[in-house]
Amino acid sequence: MLKWVWISVVTLLLDQASKIAVDSSMKLYESINIMPFFNLTYVHNTGAAFSFLAHAGGWQRWLFAGLAFLISGAITVWISRLKQQEVLLAVALSLILGGAVGNLIDRVAYGYVIDFLDVYYQDWHWPAFNIADSAICIGVFLMLLESFGIGHPAELD
Repeated sequence: MLKWVWISVVTLLLDQASKIAVDSSMKLYESINIMPFFNLTYVHNTGAAFSFLAHAGGWQRWLFAGLAFLISGAITVWISRLKQQEVLLAVALSLILGGAVGNLIDRVAYGYVIDFLDVYYQDWHWPAFNIADSAICIGVFLMLLESFGIGHPAELD
């Protein structure tokens, strides 16, 4: 377990540092153009992924915080039970854990998650996201690869 904690810690630190930097240097809804398809746009997300339940009245804060807490605990147990050769799955779960804890901290501390990565094409914008969300998505993608046998221990023999 301790072998993989560093990935979660680095993910968490990068996530929280970037959110603090955005919060301290930008105004809410301010947007800075970086590339023709990418802005830094400071927003608060009171919902879950893609602002799901963002306007539910406040109860969703504790629902999502509770789910993140339970899922983080389950992932921690899962990582601790992995076999030494289950490297890809350990990396995937560590990224998901770091991202989940990063967003959990925001949700408990502020009542919302700080999002700022804004990818777009012409007038169409993907919902803003953050480093924690990116880590979770990358972790899920790695889990899918692992489920198809890529990086599976049987291939390493």
